[in-house]
Amino acid sequence: MRVTHTFEPVYDGNSEILVLGTFPSVKSRESAFYYGHPQNRFWKVLAGLTGEEVPGSIAEKKALLLKHRIAIWDVIRSCDIEGSSDSSIRSVEANDIAGLLRASRIREIYGNGDKACQLYNRFCREQTGKEIHRLPSTSPANAAFSLGRLLECWSVILDAGGCG
Repeated sequence: MRVTHTFEPVYDGNSEILVLGTFPSVKSRESAFYYGHPQNRFWKVLAGLTGEEVPGSIAEKKALLLKHRIAIWDVIRSCDIEGSSDSSIRSVEANDIAGLLRASRIREIYGNGDKACQLYNRFCREQTGKEIHRLPSTSPANAAFSLGRLLECWSVILDAGGCG
C-alpha cells in the first residue's frame, strides 16, 4: 500500500541534533506524531537522557525535543509499506533532509536503527554530505536491547550537543 508521511519534522533554529527514523508506524500514523506505538521506547529514552518526565501529549513531546536542541524526522516521505514493517518498504521517495539541514543549525545526524541509516545513506547522504551515526532502534521489535542498554548507547547524543 502506498503511504505518504503526513506530519512535519520537529525542529527550530536552535536544533543541533537530528534523529531520523525510517517511516511512521501504523500507530504513529494514527496518532499523527512520531513514535506513537506505546511499546516504542523512544520517549522513555529521551526522558531518561534529559532527566525529564516521559512526555504524554504531542505538545509535551515537541517541547522536550526543542528544549534539548533535538530535531526529529523520518528519511522517507512516501513509500509502499505493509503495516509497520521496515523490511516491506519499497518504492521510496525521501524527505528533503538537505533542506532541513540548510534551514537549521543541525551538526550531527543519528539514525534510530539500521534501516534508517541504510535508507539515509542510499537516498540522502549525497545531497547532505553528512555522515549518519547508527543508534540501536527503540522499536519494540528490538527486544535484544533493554531500556538501560538503549540509554547507554543513546547517551552519545549528549556529547554531540543535544540534551543539555
